[in-house]
Amino acid sequence: MADRTPPLTVEELTALVAGGELDTVVLAFPDMQGRLQGKRFAARFFLDEVLRHGTEACNYLLAVDTDMNTVDGYAMSSWEQGYGDFALHPDTATLRRVPWNEGTALLLADLSWEDGTPVAASPRQILRRQIDRLAAHGLTAQVGTELEFIVFRDTYEQAWNARYRDLTPANQYNVDYSVLGTGRIEPLLRRIRNDMAGAGFTVESAKGECNPGQHEIVFRYTDALTTCDQHAIYKTGAKEIAAQQGMALTFMAKYNEREGNSCHIHLSLTDADGATSVMPGDGEAGMSPLMRHFLAGQLAALRDFALLYAPGINSYKRFQPGSFAPTAVAWGLDNRTCALRVVGHGRSLRFENRLPGGDVNPHLAVAGMIAAGLHGIEERLELPPVCPGNAYSAGYPQVPATLREAAGLWADSALARAAFGDEVVEHYRTMARVELDAFDAAVTDWELRRSFERM
Repeated sequence: MADRTPPLTVEELTALVAGGELDTVVLAFPDMQGRLQGKRFAARFFLDEVLRHGTEACNYLLAVDTDMNTVDGYAMSSWEQGYGDFALHPDTATLRRVPWNEGTALLLADLSWEDGTPVAASPRQILRRQIDRLAAHGLTAQVGTELEFIVFRDTYEQAWNARYRDLTPANQYNVDYSVLGTGRIEPLLRRIRNDMAGAGFTVESAKGECNPGQHEIVFRYTDALTTCDQHAIYKTGAKEIAAQQGMALTFMAKYNEREGNSCHIHLSLTDADGATSVMPGDGEAGMSPLMRHFLAGQLAALRDFALLYAPGINSYKRFQPGSFAPTAVAWGLDNRTCALRVVGHGRSLRFENRLPGGDVNPHLAVAGMIAAGLHGIEERLELPPVCPGNAYSAGYPQVPATLREAAGLWADSALARAAFGDEVVEHYRTMARVELDAFDAAVTDWELRRSFERM
């Protein structure tokens, strides 16, 4: 089983509160978009009441659009049902200090209904279910996420007032791997790295990327749930730290016509104890038969599960030929033109899913990868031949080009319904429909520029 030792124990929290060092506890959960929603508690009240009994929040938090507007179509929450509550149960394995907020600790919650049954459409519960399915095979998933962002020298308020146009990127040119380029904003990057370390993350590195102002901070892989929890906390924390520094950063998949923000997800499988990798073997590229089946499942499910990897309208703007974002449903050996890239040797052997962008909900994406791999294992799917060259021009099946296409594949997928259940499929189908309806009703800057005078 994965080691779920918390960065901060309840006993340590109690002592820090008694000593006056901590006075606030944040209890939160990842919503459909992967954002943290929840409450801030006086620390003593949290220890006396919330720790044992939990708290409540309106169930509309899993049934709204990105702007937090209530929308029709969700089975779990509506005006007809009165917009009641669900319960938040603290997961003390996630308890940690958050150094970027003075005197504050944070932990995540699992959601349940009044009768104690889990909220099936909660992203954390969706991932937990797939982890349990994997455990039934005697396996655990080790996961690492590589999340890119673009930094601007404008505040979030200035960016809002400018309608996110003509902002000043933190770098004026491509600083991919440039030590000079990262040095230009090292005070921000250093604070993010050090504060995340103080929150219990194991920081690996920071590097520049291609788009002006684009950077990446990477954390050490660990078990799937811990990685996804940390990912969600990191996104919130990085934004808060940037705001405190008078800057702004965005994880959106495609901010402009240049390189988008990716979130490559690396996954490997170990035994039940998490000690021994089951990926290496005597087959092609040193792969075991189990890894080949697991990877074949990724390919078989990739189009049906694209909604879990690319959840919004903007997500699909990344998928352009020759952009280092994939368009082909193919796998390769250290081949960045493919959707799935096999890397590493021996214990480090793993595959990388290159579809997700910075807007991905990690709990949903990793749940999709585990479910896809289990399909490959259970059906003993054969891995097709490796892509030896440029997958962009090799005639492979294509990644869905739009959210509308991905939502249709998801809704019609027997594989998705078998893996996740009808309730989850319909819930996230509704999420896509809400996003599409909002976009279809919007008049964009592109339309104004094209049509105001010339049409």
